[in-house]
This record gives sequence, structure tokens and C-alpha cells, in this order.
Amino acid sequence: MNNIRVNQPVTGIPATKRSRFSKRFKSWEAPFAGYLFLSPWLIGFFLLTLGPMIMSLYYSFTDYSLLEAPNWIGMANYKEIFTMDDIFPKSLKITIVFVLLTVPLRLMFALSVAMMLNRKIKGISFYRTMIYFPSLIGTSIAVSILWKNIFSRNGFINDFLGIFGIKGPSWIADPKYALGTLILLMVWQFGSSMIIFLAGLKQIPGDLYEASSVDGAGKARQFFSITLPMLSPMILFNCVQSMINTFQMFTQAFVITNGGPVKSTFVYVMYLYEQAFTKFHMGYASALAWILLILIGLFAGVLFWSSKYWVFYETQGGKK
Repeated sequence: MNNIRVNQPVTGIPATKRSRFSKRFKSWEAPFAGYLFLSPWLIGFFLLTLGPMIMSLYYSFTDYSLLEAPNWIGMANYKEIFTMDDIFPKSLKITIVFVLLTVPLRLMFALSVAMMLNRKIKGISFYRTMIYFPSLIGTSIAVSILWKNIFSRNGFINDFLGIFGIKGPSWIADPKYALGTLILLMVWQFGSSMIIFLAGLKQIPGDLYEASSVDGAGKARQFFSITLPMLSPMILFNCVQSMINTFQMFTQAFVITNGGPVKSTFVYVMYLYEQAFTKFHMGYASALAWILLILIGLFAGVLFWSSKYWVFYETQGGKK
């Protein structure tokens, strides 16, 4: 006991070394804890997203049928798609028309509803809940079956028109109207865009409208000079999100029309599904999937490039 020094730690590690080790441990401990909490998402991302993407890119250069080992064929799938496939341009055209019609209509309808729900009236919370409620159902098979029954020859729409002596067509069996029924369904699912627009409307200062009223601006001038510029970041976000979701639309077309009649609703993802899980051309379907990814990226790139001309961001010094 007499040989133990008072200033020497029992562990045998000098105090200065212990302090340096403690600092290093603490600097390493914080990032480790963060990655530990992120680990479920990281594992899911690498195993369920990044991994399948890399494999699909590899399969796109192979002849793969799920029943045999992949056979490397290089760019043959892409050459066939762009030079010999007659269905590819038709399905691509239908999808692009579907996107160009659906996205603007959905955003305009969502903004209109958001402006109506932005008023201070009694029971407005109840109205907001009831209007948003259908969007919670999503675009599930149940909603698609319901939509199919509503627009069938003996459905609710034709029964309603019959009250006025109007004989309606079979909306989902007529090539003139089949794609329109799918567009209406996508527009009806406007809830998420409406919520974002409503949040943006809440952030617009009321002083701007009061000042413009004093200057003699009417409702229309206020909408185009104040509301739209202030909501432009939300418009960009909703536009990109809706565009991506619309390009990937599958469930509605598969359940309601099954691509018909005469392939008038045979959208791109339905063609991809047919190649992959009906004909088992998995390599060919992987090439179609990567073409779709590039196409979505091009549309998104155009939107972001054009945003510098019509999107305004609020900064400390004013608008940017």
C-alpha cells in the first residue's frame, strides 16, 4: 500500500492520455450513434433499392427469362426497343399524353380547393377533413374497382345522366373516353397536393392583399401577382411529385381497363409489366424500366431548369 503513488491512476493510464482517449471516443461516438439509428433505413436502401437497381441495370444488357441464367447480349435490348418494337412508341405516346393532361389538371383542381378551404368560416376543419379523406384511401385496387363500377355502362354516371334523358356510353369500353376516366381518377386523388397548397396559402402575409386592395387590384390581379408567385415553390414541388407518380401509374389502368379498349390505355408501365411477368422477358423489361427512369429524369430536369424563370423564393432581402 505504501508503494502506490497518490497521483498515479489505479488503471495505469496517465490522466493526459485518458483525456485524449475520452475526446477521441466522444468524437467517434456521436456519428456512430447517428448511423446506428439510420441503420434500418440504410439496410433497406441497399438491399431493397440500390441493390435491385444495380441488378436491373445488369439485366437490361442480358437475355434473361427468370427460368434460365442471364445471357449477356450488350445493347441488343435497347436496339430492339428503339428500332423494331411497335408497341413501345404507342405506349410511350399514351403515357406522355396522360402525364401532360393529368398533372396540370390535378394541380389546378388542388389549388382551387385549397383556396376555398383557406377561408375562415364555421366548421372549416370538418370540411378540410372530409375533402382530404378520399386521398387517404390512395390508388388501391378497391378504389379502382369502385371507379370501374361508377363508369361502367350500367354505372352511377349513366344512371345519373338517365334522369335527364341522356344515354351515356360505356366510358371504360370506348376508346374515346377510357383514358379520360383514368385522368379523372388521378385528378380526384388531389389531397396531398391540396394540403401542400393550403400550407403555402397560410404563409402568405395578409398585408400584401391589403396593400394591393388599396392600390385598386382586384381578385384576379391579386391571384396572378401575389398568390401564384408566393406559391411557386409549392407548385414546383407538387408538379415534380405528380409527374413522377403519373409516369408510374399502373394499378388504375390494369384494374379498370386492363390496357384497353384496343390498347387506348396501354400505358408504359403496363407494357413493362407485360414483358416482365407475362412474357418473362425480364432483361427486356429491365431495359424498359431504365428508359422510363431516364425519361422521368429528363422531364424533371426541364422543370428544374425552367424554374429559374417562374419560381420565386423568399429571402431576408426580399424575393429571389
